Amino acid sequence: MGEKKKIRMIVTDLDGTLVNAAYEITEENKKAVQAAEKLGVPTVIATGRMHISAIQYAEALGVDAPIISYNGAIVKTAGGELLAASYLEPQVVERVLGYVFACGWYVQSYVGDALYYVEQTEAARIYESASKVYGEAIGRGGMLARTKEVPKLLVAVPAEEIDDVIRDLRNRFRNEADVMQSSPNYIEIVRPGVSKAHAMVALAEKRGIRANEIMALGDSGNDVEMLRAAGLGIAMGNAIPAVKEAADEIAPPCEENGFAEAVRRFVLGK
Repeated sequence: MGEKKKIRMIVTDLDGTLVNAAYEITEENKKAVQAAEKLGVPTVIATGRMHISAIQYAEALGVDAPIISYNGAIVKTAGGELLAASYLEPQVVERVLGYVFACGWYVQSYVGDALYYVEQTEAARIYESASKVYGEAIGRGGMLARTKEVPKLLVAVPAEEIDDVIRDLRNRFRNEADVMQSSPNYIEIVRPGVSKAHAMVALAEKRGIRANEIMALGDSGNDVEMLRAAGLGIAMGNAIPAVKEAADEIAPPCEENGFAEAVRRFVLGK
């Protein structure tokens, strides 16, 4: 286990980490968050989701900490006050959309916490059901007309093709966008340098908290940097291999309340 670290802030991914396959936070995980809060240790949500999708979970937890959304591109208070924002360059959005359209993949974009896609396909319905946020079908022309202040693009591809697609996107948009995997078939595209890790450290510094006083928990590719940047990186038992390799410790799987177990062990000392 190594030297015990003093944890002053918890930063957690949502899906597959704090939120289970039914898109719910269990009572056990809620109690762990609230127990940590009583000790003065806040829980910050860091997610690829939109702010308006993440806020429902912050409200369920009863926490008032800022929310890191869009993989770190946007940071807002629970009340919606914008603390930090970073957007893709409009010409990069246009070129990525053009390429994705040509390949025939599903893509969605976000402007001002609104969700847009070309048409409401099954991929759109799956995302809407999971996020409880409903988008607008605006066609290819509508997507290409909305390229300003886009914090993130999400592309859905078959899971068996995702490694090749990520490699291709990274090669084509090198130095113009960062490309990462956030689920078995989701690829997320943000401005270079944007990450949950960067947003986490910046937010902690504003609160007088050092990176080595953070416990970060995650399960997917967009969590790797965050776990490495934190003083204590926790991979869920269901995490992909790259996340487990980046972690200091491995918790039980999400479906077994691994989040609560990690909080009890490393924050509550139980």
